[in-house]
Amino acid sequence: MKRFLIAAAAVGLIAGITAATVNAAPANTEERGYISVDASANTELTPDVVEINIAVKTSDSKSLQKATQENKEISDKVYTALKTMINKEQGDYIKTADFSAVPVYNYSSNKKNFEKYEVSNSIIVHTKNVDKTGNIIDKAISLGATNVNDLNFSVSNYEAQCNDLLAIAAKKAKTRADSIAKASSTYVTGIKSLNNSCSTSNNQRIQYRLMAKNMMYDSEAGSAAPEATPIQSGVIKIYANINACLLYTSPSPRD
Repeated sequence: MKRFLIAAAAVGLIAGITAATVNAAPANTEERGYISVDASANTELTPDVVEINIAVKTSDSKSLQKATQENKEISDKVYTALKTMINKEQGDYIKTADFSAVPVYNYSSNKKNFEKYEVSNSIIVHTKNVDKTGNIIDKAISLGATNVNDLNFSVSNYEAQCNDLLAIAAKKAKTRADSIAKASSTYVTGIKSLNNSCSTSNNQRIQYRLMAKNMMYDSEAGSAAPEATPIQSGVIKIYANINACLLYTSPSPRD
């Protein structure tokens, strides 16, 4: 009987402690949530790198070998001349981007008719001599290049610029979250998630001018090219974006 009373008293004591703990918990528990904010930063830079995609196309109605040989002769001249206009020591280079030799057919009255053999050699010129872009294009065309397929300006320190802008955007996001939290009588305590990205703008205006020039050459075969192709590099815009979910906590009732 005595043991039973002691055991019962112990159970009652434990139950009392547990009840006290459960009842006291809400007084010490802080409400938690998160604030989602977006922030961005951007800058404009003058391009210091250009990639020019130049094509040499030849054709012959009877011989693929003849079209290929003619293409080789023109391409060799283009390669040799353009190599003197770049600086390998600063990372410039010239490479073949694509080469094709195919028969061309036309269709008439549901009939497939052979037209010619066509050979195309696509050459990439990568250089930091941005101011020579127009001269490079003119030289290639004067030696027999038939197309300038693409022109892409960029900045060599893109990664460093991206990192700097992301740091600025992150500070903006933190300041914005702190301001929202303060207005809501809470405070930021940590990071739940953080997403970031960098991007650049495309200079369509440059490509349009170049396309217009190519169309003029196509429509006026044999016409002399102007002394210098009017290419303006413009500016490159770099954008950095931050999406942050920051944890916040309500002040304890004891505070």
